[in-house]
Amino acid sequence: MNLSQNSENILEVSNVSFGYDERNIISNINLTLRENELISLLGVSGSGKSTLFNIISGLLKPNNGQVIYRGKDITGKTGLISYSFQKDLLLPYMTIEENVSLPLLIKKEKKTDAIKKANEMLREFKLDAYASKYPKELSGGMRQRIALIRTYLFSKDVSLLDEPFSALDAITKDEMHEWYMNMRNKYNISTIFITHDVDEAVLLSDRIYILGDGTIKSELKIEGKSRDNSFKLSKEFLDYKKEVLSCLESSNVLIKS
Repeated sequence: MNLSQNSENILEVSNVSFGYDERNIISNINLTLRENELISLLGVSGSGKSTLFNIISGLLKPNNGQVIYRGKDITGKTGLISYSFQKDLLLPYMTIEENVSLPLLIKKEKKTDAIKKANEMLREFKLDAYASKYPKELSGGMRQRIALIRTYLFSKDVSLLDEPFSALDAITKDEMHEWYMNMRNKYNISTIFITHDVDEAVLLSDRIYILGDGTIKSELKIEGKSRDNSFKLSKEFLDYKKEVLSCLESSNVLIKS
């Protein structure tokens, strides 16, 4: 059973528009995110996905509309919603435990307490052996795991993930999909996920928003599926993929399939 389907909205984007120099980037965007739900924003480069993330995280203020988090207007406010970029952005001069503790230090926790919590998280995910190492000593997949743990510690409610697995090879990406879904289910993380990859969107999502020309073209629900990579071998997965591709075609949105 998908727990998110019966949950309250934790985040709402209401009639959000943004543009500059008389050019609209996104127009009248409406979307919702429920507790322990993962939604994907699927679209080509330039369709407004990253702009929308910047608005949700408070880095940009929209020309119109609101971002509502747990019933409160947080439009233009930073520090409430975590945002993970395509690159892991780990600081090379800090150890892994120091990188993971950084969000807690930003929140003005004592360094000893922050390091302790960071090590507890690393131990939880069997990464404690890497605590004293530096990012350059880790593989791409391992660094991305560390970056996602750091994102979780920044905001334990909502995570914005901007193509976090796009630079990984296929085998590592499959491993990361399962790892993140386990992490998400364990900690009830609500996630908005940017991707250009139809397979990835169908595999991970509870719902998919298809963006094109700065607007939401359609919304699709992915229901009744398992949370592992074996789902990709099922007829159900192929049916959903055909539905997404059909929607992309009807919306004149070309994308990786």
